[in-house]
Amino acid sequence: MSELKVGAKARAFSAPDQSGTVVSLDDFKGKTVVLYFYPKDDTPGCTTEACSFRDEFAAIRKKGAVVLGVSPDDAESHAKFVRKFSLPFTLLADEDRKIAEAYGVWVEKSMYGKKYMGVERSTFVIDGGGRLKAVYRKVKPAEHVAELLADL
Repeated sequence: MSELKVGAKARAFSAPDQSGTVVSLDDFKGKTVVLYFYPKDDTPGCTTEACSFRDEFAAIRKKGAVVLGVSPDDAESHAKFVRKFSLPFTLLADEDRKIAEAYGVWVEKSMYGKKYMGVERSTFVIDGGGRLKAVYRKVKPAEHVAELLADL
C-alpha cells in the first residue's frame, strides 16, 4: 500500500471505541479529524502524548477539530486509560491492526537489537472532505501537540 501524503484521500475505517460503540470516519464528515496512532495504553510516551492532547483539547476543539486516538489495545484497556487520565476524546481499539496497516503505521521496529512489529507514533489530520491535510510521522510525544495546534 502506498504511503499516504497530504492531499490524498483518507482511508476509511471503523472500530469500537472505549465504550464498545463502533466509530467510523464517515461519522465525522464535514469535520476536521485528528487521527493519532500510538503504541500502547498507559505507557510513558503514550501517556505523555495523550495527556498533551487532553491538556490542549479545548484549543483543538476551538479550531473545529475532533481527536481520535488509535492503538492495538482493546476497548477495556482504552476505558481504563480514559478513566485514569480523564481523557476527553475517543480511543479506537484497532486489535486486528487494520487501521494501522491502512495508514502505513504498522511497521517493523527495533529495540535492543530485537526486531518486532509495532505502531509508529504518527498523526494524520483529515479535512472535512476526507482528504489528508497534514501527516506527522515518528512524532515526539512531548512536543507533538503544540506542533499540531500551530498547523490546525
